[in-house]
Amino acid sequence: MSFMSEFKQFAMKGNVVDMAVGIIIGAAFGKIVASFVADVLMPPLGLALGGVNFTDLAFILKEASGDAPAVAIAWGKFIQTVIDFIIVAMAVFVGVKAMNSLKKKEEAAPPAAKSVEPPKQELLLTEIRDLLKK
Repeated sequence: MSFMSEFKQFAMKGNVVDMAVGIIIGAAFGKIVASFVADVLMPPLGLALGGVNFTDLAFILKEASGDAPAVAIAWGKFIQTVIDFIIVAMAVFVGVKAMNSLKKKEEAAPPAAKSVEPPKQELLLTEIRDLLKK
């Protein structure tokens, strides 16, 4: 089997396509969460802490000089990224928990009992038995 045909067979499997869709949706969800944290959550939090903009918080190791930019540890951006991660992790946890509870309910539900009518032969034999008992 050639390399291209093996790759095509691999790429066309349902799991790979599902995984690709999940990654794309996850990346978009990550952008939404990042915007939520940066644009909705952090401004009121910064205001409550005395008008602090978290993205500006940093330890300056070396001031900018001439053409060289400043060297700094941007710990405010790090805190914002940690909050992004916590929100994404909680959303994934809630989603997985919901899926697991749905699976448990599905497994716990008894299968629907089908009323299967017995074959005509059995019905006739049952009637004959009942007549003979009388």
